This record gives sequence, C-alpha cells and structure tokens, in this order.
Amino acid sequence: MKANEIKKGMVIEQDNKKILIKSVFVQSPHSRGGSTLYKTVGSDISSGQKFERSFKGDEVVRQIDVSRRIVQLLFHDADTYTFMDSENYDQFILSADQLEDEAALLYDGLEGVSALISEGELLGIELPAKMTFEISECAPAMKAASSSARTKPATLTTGLVVQVPEYLTPGETIKINTETREFVSKA
Repeated sequence: MKANEIKKGMVIEQDNKKILIKSVFVQSPHSRGGSTLYKTVGSDISSGQKFERSFKGDEVVRQIDVSRRIVQLLFHDADTYTFMDSENYDQFILSADQLEDEAALLYDGLEGVSALISEGELLGIELPAKMTFEISECAPAMKAASSSARTKPATLTTGLVVQVPEYLTPGETIKINTETREFVSKA
C-alpha cells in the first residue's frame, strides 16, 4: 500500500517493527515541484517506544493484517496481565513491560478494551478514547469553587494522579482522556 493510504489505527511494519499509527498529519508542499508529506505518529507495539516518521505520498508501506477483538482484563499480577476475548473466551497474556504506558489505566475486570491480534498472537491493546474512574483521594472540596476555576491533584483508584477541578471530592467518578491523561468531565 502507499503512504497516502495510512490511517489512524492501522498497523504497519517499519524497520522490522510493528507500529500502531496513532495520528497522521498531511503536510502540503509549498512549491510546485514539492511532494505531499504524511507525518505519522505512533508506537512500537512490542516495546511501546514512540515512533515518528514522514513519508512521501507514493512511498510503499507494508500494512500488517490485524484483527481487533473486544477483551476484558481478568486479572494482573506483578509481571503479567491476563485478558479474555469476550466472544470466544480465549485468554491472552501480556507482560507488564509491554503494557508499561497503559498500566496506570488498567484495573481488574476492565471491559471495552480492544486487543490487536495478528496470526493468533496478541500484539497489544487499544484503550477507549475516554474511560471512567473513581477518585480515591484528593484535597477537600472548596465551598466557593466554580467548575472552571483552579485545579488540584487527585489520585484515582488505579494510582494515576490527574488534575481535577477543586469542587470534586473523593468517591466521585470522572472521565479521563486516555491519550492525554487529562480530566474531561464528571461521569
């Protein structure tokens, strides 16, 4: 396939690595003889390393056939995470090293996660764009706090610390953007 066909969510092979594309920016030429560039941002599925590269529109890129299956995180221990396919109950195990970036957002029983499967092997996971979490601890709510005022740090049940508006209290549920790890709204 050509580079101008790359879309968000595709998996390509580059330098013997499987790269999950997270975003594509099209950069048009400023001169008549220039060619359109497609700047891709993604991550290596096996190592989690960030990947950035610009391709010319007619460059050939190898796409990897990947199926997406909805899985549930059954449980995790110190060095592995066990997922179960929601349709056929197959179980997949990923090491904690492979999920280093996502670990702060994972908890036992989590549903709605997409598994990237190629040739019967689990390559990695994709989290939903927004997830709901409960605040486990934060500073007390301020009486005069408005919804658009200052923020304070709050620790979620998974241990992740995010900035939230001052009016929120422990026990409340909030939505978090999984890519930026920022507060989106109250759930």
